[in-house]
Amino acid sequence: MTTTLIRGRLLSFHRAPTSIDDSAAYGYESDGALLVEGGQIVASGTYAAVKASAPEDAVEIDHRPHLIVPGFIDTHLHFPQMQVMASYAANLLEWLNTYTFPEECRFVESAHAERIATRFFDEMVRHGTTTAAAYCSVHKASADAFFAEALRRDMRMIAGKVMMDRNAPQGLLDTPEMGYDETRAVIRDWHGKGRNHVAITPRFAITSTPEQMAVAKSLVHEFPDLHVQTHLSENRDEIAFTCELYPEAKDYTDVYARYGLLGPKSLFGHCIHLSEREADAMSETGSVAVFCPTSNLFLGSGLFPLRALSRRDKPVRTSVASDIGGGTSYSMLKTLDEAYKILQLQGERLNPFDSFFMMTRGNAEALSLVDRIGTLEPGTDADFIVLDMAATPAMALRAEVVNSLADELFLLQTMGDDRAIVETYVAGRPAKSALAAA
Repeated sequence: MTTTLIRGRLLSFHRAPTSIDDSAAYGYESDGALLVEGGQIVASGTYAAVKASAPEDAVEIDHRPHLIVPGFIDTHLHFPQMQVMASYAANLLEWLNTYTFPEECRFVESAHAERIATRFFDEMVRHGTTTAAAYCSVHKASADAFFAEALRRDMRMIAGKVMMDRNAPQGLLDTPEMGYDETRAVIRDWHGKGRNHVAITPRFAITSTPEQMAVAKSLVHEFPDLHVQTHLSENRDEIAFTCELYPEAKDYTDVYARYGLLGPKSLFGHCIHLSEREADAMSETGSVAVFCPTSNLFLGSGLFPLRALSRRDKPVRTSVASDIGGGTSYSMLKTLDEAYKILQLQGERLNPFDSFFMMTRGNAEALSLVDRIGTLEPGTDADFIVLDMAATPAMALRAEVVNSLADELFLLQTMGDDRAIVETYVAGRPAKSALAAA
């Protein structure tokens, strides 16, 4: 088994920063190193200390002067939507019906699902995302293709076969029984195999009948340790339609509450227009509201109230995500760049330490996986990335006058993209350079 010593500047968070000056929230080593063996970080700290503890035959890789951070984590995206990115539409429901649903029908074909899965994971690696929570299509073949590719690359991924039995083209509909049986089959075939996690995934209330929502509830009871993912309160028309379909519910969130889908491993995409009662319900159950900045802007859905949710007497847990293909970039750097602008429009600030916390440890905490990912702590998975703030000529020019870590992070967030990712390490192995060499 090869032991690798990776040298560079290290940044990893202990908790959420309270301000731009909160240096106690993170650990930074100007000359640091990681010792990696068997897909895990076995030591982390100053180069001198880690080097002293390394075996003599350890292979050393020097990434100085670049910055090493935990791999980025994306908590909400749709793997079958790669080819509907940048589709021109007025709003969410028009976009779904015109572009997305027809595209997802193609994933009944295993060969197509496998091709797109390969391209999806290529983009994740290229952009420094080492873990994602993904929606497959309604077809089991799409989930099989996704998890097979994740297993092949030894990536820690969360995904689920979408359940939807109404308000979509015939080629995208299952039934309550099929949704139940095929989700159980995906769990049997893939959960816990390699680093795969299966999520129970009713797409959203509009595309599931009460009978299918009851089936989702049964799955949650049978598999209480699994993640749940769906959509909530993204668009005003969506909210109104949902309330028409479920007139007995108090509001949109109550639809999911009635079927037992709220909880600490439940990820609700968007949550832009929650009422105070809904935010209370989210808080009391520990459910996660997922902020999708580029998608919210692209589809004109609204401005996610990040600070309002976190400052409540009953705060709501949050995470951040790209929402491909409603989102417009695979890059978590670009995602946080747009998040910054959304907060600016609300008279709030998002400091760069906040951003990098959210992309790493914050999202790991939201996924209840911080014991495995999101930090550079010994004993965790060796998923980390190497960043270059001078990756492009324009960035290099700006970098000439960078004189603090905060400035560097903000430069990376504002001007960076996949070119700023020097290397992506997955389970301790360099994955991005392997792509380039293939």
